[in-house]
Amino acid sequence: MSAGRTELEAEIATIKLSLAGLGRMHPGSLSAQKRARGGEYQQLSYSYLGKGHTRYVRPQDVPALERELENHRRFRELVSRWLQLEIEISRLNCEEGRRRKG
Repeated sequence: MSAGRTELEAEIATIKLSLAGLGRMHPGSLSAQKRARGGEYQQLSYSYLGKGHTRYVRPQDVPALERELENHRRFRELVSRWLQLEIEISRLNCEEGRRRKG
């Protein structure tokens, strides 16, 4: 295994540990909505299985939901990086295979 591949595998292992420690997550975003009679409330908007959803969020639930939204954002970021690394490893494997044959 080449040094480059070893580094890529090590980063993947780190990503897997990070994913395991994320905790609860929820897709979407929070936005402040104005009421017709004054005041504001928080609304969660998200898509799941191709369908859009919205729901009212109680003020006491906002901090926990913000953590879940951040965990989901981090999840997507980590998975994207993992895929980049896997593609790079696959490319290295193909190059190595060509060198052995050629």
